Amino acid sequence: MDLDRAPAPLVDSFGRVIRYLRVSVTDRCDLRCRYCMAEHMTFLPRDQIASLEELAIIAERFVARGVRKIRLSGGEPLVRRDVMMLVERLGRHVGGALDELTMTTNGTRLRRYAADLVAAGVRRVNVSLDTLDPERFRYVTRHGDVAEVLDGIAAARDAGLAVKINMVALKGLNEDDIAPMLRWCVAQGHDLTLIETMPLGAIDEDRTDRFLPLTVVKDRLDQAFTLTRDAAVTGGPARYWQVDGGRTRLGLISPLTANFCDGCNRVRLTTEGRLYTCLGHDDQRDLRAALRDGGVGALDAAIEDALLTKPRRHDFRIARDAAPAVARHMSVTGG
Repeated sequence: MDLDRAPAPLVDSFGRVIRYLRVSVTDRCDLRCRYCMAEHMTFLPRDQIASLEELAIIAERFVARGVRKIRLSGGEPLVRRDVMMLVERLGRHVGGALDELTMTTNGTRLRRYAADLVAAGVRRVNVSLDTLDPERFRYVTRHGDVAEVLDGIAAARDAGLAVKINMVALKGLNEDDIAPMLRWCVAQGHDLTLIETMPLGAIDEDRTDRFLPLTVVKDRLDQAFTLTRDAAVTGGPARYWQVDGGRTRLGLISPLTANFCDGCNRVRLTTEGRLYTCLGHDDQRDLRAALRDGGVGALDAAIEDALLTKPRRHDFRIARDAAPAVARHMSVTGG
């Protein structure tokens, strides 16, 4: 696709320029983390999933319209058959129209794919890891082996990938693991981002019982580490601190205690080819249908129409017995 001949960049009705696309290549995952999924999930029928070719065409259209960063996610992106075809195709634009192609993964398959990701143009991965304790990891994920993930992280580092750990802070479950995780990240040379649990999709537990405000976590970490505010702006939702004057950065993503929507430059494409302009709202446009019915012109029009619905902010809240903010699970929209 010719990325040089394109309409004007994408701007929503609040003047926010869209520079960042997250693409969920599958809603499936080989783990069943308690805060993310029900134990017995119903996944999308395969005939409803967009082809990798369709996802590539849509993603490239966003690049043509000014998107500079793409993150591939899921579910677990590396469980999708032939996913490297998509990675390699998008990776060709890195260093030109695209600044960065990244991936969020649970790490279970990183040992197998790390070198291929680097060869395709990926330079950084986010790995979801909520504890280093083997038994607790198995409980959170319902059956996972933390040693497999740690092996994948080591392989990623050896292949030349920068690694950032994503850790969801869960009251009464892994809150005592947060400081040890940060110490481990400092020792390994990884960044760490802590995330408040988000009310997305019905799960088997009441999220109120697990909600841990990051304001509380930050106060605790201040007692054990020297945290210096990092003023760098990444375009993402996290606020960052340098840890003990070293290279490791601590990021805090606080959708409930510190709304980050004013500078939101992101939209999300699902594995069905639907575009969600906000993680916390259900408004969406079927870009796959637009592409199939009318080609690139109809796709452009659908994207522009979708941006008119991008809200000023999300409406996340945590309350006992309250319904999730949206019915879809995080694995559908992509992390």
